[in-house]
Amino acid sequence: MTTDTNAMKRYPMPMPFGWFAVSYSDELAPSQSRAVHYFGQELVLFRTEAGKAVLMEAYCPHLGAHLGHGIHERSGTGGGRIEGNNIVCPFHSWKFSPEGECVEVPYAKNMPPKVAGKKCLKSFPIRETNQVIWAWYHPDGVAPLWEVISHDEANSDDWSPQDRYEWIIHTHPQEMAENAADPAHFKYVHGTASFPEWETTYDGYFVRGLQVANMPTPRGEVKGSIRTGSAGPGQGFTKFEGIADTFLLGLTTPIDEHKVQVRFAFIQPKINGEVKKGGVNAAIIANIVGQLEEDKPIWEHKIYRPLPILCDGDGPIAKFRKWYSQFYAEGFDPRAL
Repeated sequence: MTTDTNAMKRYPMPMPFGWFAVSYSDELAPSQSRAVHYFGQELVLFRTEAGKAVLMEAYCPHLGAHLGHGIHERSGTGGGRIEGNNIVCPFHSWKFSPEGECVEVPYAKNMPPKVAGKKCLKSFPIRETNQVIWAWYHPDGVAPLWEVISHDEANSDDWSPQDRYEWIIHTHPQEMAENAADPAHFKYVHGTASFPEWETTYDGYFVRGLQVANMPTPRGEVKGSIRTGSAGPGQGFTKFEGIADTFLLGLTTPIDEHKVQVRFAFIQPKINGEVKKGGVNAAIIANIVGQLEEDKPIWEHKIYRPLPILCDGDGPIAKFRKWYSQFYAEGFDPRAL
């Protein structure tokens, strides 16, 4: 495992800002809460009785109890209890709204002036689509600069339930995303027969790519394509078309500056209303998961080279880094040491 000290030498970049997955929707039921750690912060994630998902600072402004760790019957299994739209601190039952306001101190004659009518806990902007709960993170508290993209494949009964995979990886999210601008590694790491050729378009906070390729099958070649995209640093998506259509949500969320949580959610179209299992469908998913497993030890042990020595066969790494640098509030220079 990489230590934080070593990681600080490996990656000088801060955490990027953007929309990030903090949970799948079906992992958080109404009136449920739990502790989570993202963006280098202790947080509490909960859903109100009405079904609204909320992410906020975890530590009560009263005496510092963690709202994500319950007591009594909730000890070890959940966070503070939910009453209506509010989360209740397990220590003294102070109640907080989804906006982070203290709405009740049950034993106080008067609300403390420092919290009365004020937001005393930071609450994150939330969106819920694609069967995912998304939180907007910006270190300076800037409001969302773009919206989460909703995908028909992830929100339709015509497509299969999500087939999910998850990893904790000791790396920086930029290092993972840079693979898309590095076609040469596909041959030497993943064993592809040739270097993939991509058409890549950078457009503001978004990037899209297209690879058109004929795919060999026992019955001859099948025309196929791979369409990739990213909305900021946290929402990646890929659609494989040809032998077995497959849609992939690739979700990368910073835990801290040197560690990320990666979620892959695969979705495939139903055939005559039924989910097709096994065969080519399963093989495509296994291949993609296997590629991440092959990349993981490289990511966890490499360093960031701000001025890499590149050759004429390398991909547009400098262009990618310039695009990605816009997601650093501190204005990080991709050429910086």
